[in-house]
Amino acid sequence: MIVKEINCKSILTKSGIEGVDYALNPYVGCAHGCVYCYASFMKRFTGHPEEWGTFVDVKVNAAEVLARQMRRAKPGNISSGTVTDPYQPLEARYEITRACLQVLADHDFPVSILTKSDLVLRDLDLLRRLKNVEVGFTITTLDEEVQRFFEPGSSPASARLAALAELAKAGIKTWAFCGPFLPFLSDGEEQIDALFAALARAGISYIIVDSMKLSGAIGGKVRRALEKHYPDLVEGYRHIAANRQPYHGALMARARMLAEKHGLTIE
Repeated sequence: MIVKEINCKSILTKSGIEGVDYALNPYVGCAHGCVYCYASFMKRFTGHPEEWGTFVDVKVNAAEVLARQMRRAKPGNISSGTVTDPYQPLEARYEITRACLQVLADHDFPVSILTKSDLVLRDLDLLRRLKNVEVGFTITTLDEEVQRFFEPGSSPASARLAALAELAKAGIKTWAFCGPFLPFLSDGEEQIDALFAALARAGISYIIVDSMKLSGAIGGKVRRALEKHYPDLVEGYRHIAANRQPYHGALMARARMLAEKHGLTIE
C-alpha cells in the first residue's frame, strides 16, 4: 500500500448525491481494495498512476480545515464515506475521521457514516455526542470466501453485523447498504433471506439495495476476478452487462419481498 500524507484545501464539499448536501472524505483512495468499487473513477483526479486500491492519501489537516469550513457552512446533512471508507485500516493510526467527528460534535448538522469496518466502534463516545447521527455498513454477502475475493481488505461480515448490533444497542441509528449484490454469488433468494434475517436481528432502521454495474473499468475488473475465481460465471455476467435492467428489476422485486418478510424498510 502506497501511503502519502497530504494537506487539503477543503474537506467539506457539496455533494451531487440525491439527499446528501455535503460529502466528507478524510482519505483519497481506499485500502479495502473492493473489486467492484464505484469510486475508482476518482483515480483520475489524484495524479496516481497506481491501480485504485493500492494507494491512500491521508488528509492530515482535515479536522483543521473542517473546523474552518463549519463556521460558515449553510445548514445541511453530511455524509462521510462517499468515495472512500472513513474507517479503513489507516484510520487506526491516523485518527483523521475521529478528529473530524470531534469537530462535528460542536455543530447540529445531521451526519451519516458509511463503512465496511468495525473500527467505527472505537468512536462510540463521539457518536453519542453527535445530535443527529446514523451509521451504515455495506454488506454484500455473508459468504466469507466471496468476500475475501471481492472485498479483500474489509472487516468480515460477521464483525460488521456485530458492530451494527452494538451501535443499535447504544442508541445509534443504524442502516445497511446491500449493494452491489453479486450475481449468482450473493443475489439468490436463500442468500438474501439469510442476510436480511441477520440485519433484522442486528436492529437496523432501514436498508438500501442495489445491483452490480458492470460497465467500463469496473466491469473489466470484475471479469478478471471472475476468470480467476469463478470462471464458470463469466458468461452470465456478460449477459447481465449487455442488458442490466431486467436483472435489476427482478433483483429489486426479490429484495422488496424478502425485506417485507423480515420487517425491514427499503429506501
